[in-house]
Amino acid sequence: MSFRFDHRAPLLVLAALACVSALPASAWASASASAGSASASVALAASASGASAASSYPAGATRPLHRATGSELARASTSAPTGGSTAPGSGGSSTPTTTTPASAPAAKHQTPAKLCPSPKAHTSKPSPAKCRPKPKPVLHGDPARALVAFEAMQHNYYIPGSGLYEGEPFSYLWPFSQALAATVTLQNMTGIAAIPGLQSTLARELNARLTGLKSYLDLDNSAAPEGSFTSTLAAYDGTVAPPAGPGGAKYYDDNEWVGIELMRVYQMTHAPGLLGAAEGIMAFVMDGWSTNPNWACPGGVPFSNLPENGERNAVTDGPGAELALQLYAATDNVGYLQFAEKAYEWVRHCLYEANGLYADHIGDHGVVNENYWSYNQGAMIGAGVMLYEATHNGAYLWQARQTAKYALAYYTPQRLGEENPFFVSVYFRNMLYLDSVTHDPPGDKLAQPYVDYAWQHLRLADNLFIYGSPPTGDLLTQAAIVQIYGLLSSPPSTYF
Repeated sequence: MSFRFDHRAPLLVLAALACVSALPASAWASASASAGSASASVALAASASGASAASSYPAGATRPLHRATGSELARASTSAPTGGSTAPGSGGSSTPTTTTPASAPAAKHQTPAKLCPSPKAHTSKPSPAKCRPKPKPVLHGDPARALVAFEAMQHNYYIPGSGLYEGEPFSYLWPFSQALAATVTLQNMTGIAAIPGLQSTLARELNARLTGLKSYLDLDNSAAPEGSFTSTLAAYDGTVAPPAGPGGAKYYDDNEWVGIELMRVYQMTHAPGLLGAAEGIMAFVMDGWSTNPNWACPGGVPFSNLPENGERNAVTDGPGAELALQLYAATDNVGYLQFAEKAYEWVRHCLYEANGLYADHIGDHGVVNENYWSYNQGAMIGAGVMLYEATHNGAYLWQARQTAKYALAYYTPQRLGEENPFFVSVYFRNMLYLDSVTHDPPGDKLAQPYVDYAWQHLRLADNLFIYGSPPTGDLLTQAAIVQIYGLLSSPPSTYF
């Protein structure tokens, strides 16, 4: 039986997207009723300072960079904390994170002090002269490092009171989406409930991200000064939308990253506005499906909604399939499953290469860009696993495992080190998700050495992580490291 999915329901889409951050206080399991979000007014935001670097995006905004000096690199591996952590400052504040050394040597010939008796204990004997208070719970290892990196991200890139991150003056949606992903991932980490105040702090952080997200929302970008676009459905611009920012083109992959995270938050809160917002993004993606029969390998989701854009990408179709499958699991709407199958099969037909990996994109004249980025493999691995879970068709799982096998052989530590850490974070998330279903390949054995190396060799004294040549730090890199440490500390059931 055929199913006609109406993805142009404007009233539902517009209403859902416009109220995405209006979450009731009861939606947060551990947040206090008074946990407020950052102000929605971007007019109060401070302008960014420091150096900036050009981007492949055409709009007039860039991401701030922190260029590492020789002295910073020399002391990067020894001067920053490596131990336990308590709650970071809330709402993007610069409150230092409390840490303890990972391996402090014990003092010689020292008798351990006894714990002080509980204040509620009734005893006729006086308290010992020397006692120590019961230690406060702290996080150690990967969760602690995730919080340390998150704290540095907020301190160095966040604009307090705005919900936004620095750029010119604000960041692109792409790195913002990954800061959102980092915040969601922290909320899913195992053990945070044991730290007093941490859950409510992270709930406020998440509300601040959702508030900031509204600044990118463009309900209708069909006229000047932004230009003409192939799709004018409500979605998120690549830069902050007018009047606070220039707006412009919408990038399908950026919107998909946002949608995936909104669905992860929906799993925690079941707030209807989040589901509606994710469905609005999905409507935009489905509306963007190429229908030009004259293009090589017809079909696929383009990179952006610019009229001249003829590229269709693995990174627009793979994550698009993942978002569609998240929505199918939440709604049982078969139209989402059908789109996921269509997008997945298009990538396999048009971008699957003889080496077992997926190329980056194909142009309208049939030229295939044979860059084999890790995140393309990861997204298709994840989509295959999720299709298997939705349909119980073992062929999807077999294809995911085959891609993983070839990816494991191709992506040596050196190759992964040469890629943007964001690409690698997507690859690891999906490999870990596959591992949770098949226990093969060993996803954690890939991700753990990667971030441990970054911690020892690519982390500055202020806990900013650097990448590239010359080595620089930016929001996208920092958010990726937070995510990897957070994913290693979270159950895979929370990844999508």
